[in-house]
Amino acid sequence: MAEVKVLVVCLGNICRSPMGEAVLRATANDRGIDIFVDSCGTGGYHIGDQPDERSISTCVKHNVPIDHEARQIATSDFTNFTHILAADSNNLANLKRICPANATATVRLWGSYLDGKEIPDPYYGGIGGFERAFQQCKNLSNAFLDDVFGET
Repeated sequence: MAEVKVLVVCLGNICRSPMGEAVLRATANDRGIDIFVDSCGTGGYHIGDQPDERSISTCVKHNVPIDHEARQIATSDFTNFTHILAADSNNLANLKRICPANATATVRLWGSYLDGKEIPDPYYGGIGGFERAFQQCKNLSNAFLDDVFGET
């Protein structure tokens, strides 16, 4: 199988997508699956910022390493990655709008691998929203890996 390279995408790249990146990487590692994972935002609001403290603390609570510097989606991402996973339908629509004609990546709602649900943005809420996002990322990571690699 060719190398699988996954890009997890949300709006600002400080809450859902860096958490999703960390969780997918850790889940793949736990399952003995070798993939490359990164994350970005469709917006450039937080370029260069570290993940939200609540994303970091939630990952730390679950012993999932998280280390990321926010960046915005680039045209080259559509050919450098095999899979681009959107956290919600608004970001999926933005990705499809800017997707170049020569794109080779599969661009999908991450939730489409499991239950079709979006990952709600926890930014304006409390820590509970980050915990729910973490659990959703965990479930979606397993569903994605099952789909791409088969159940292991």
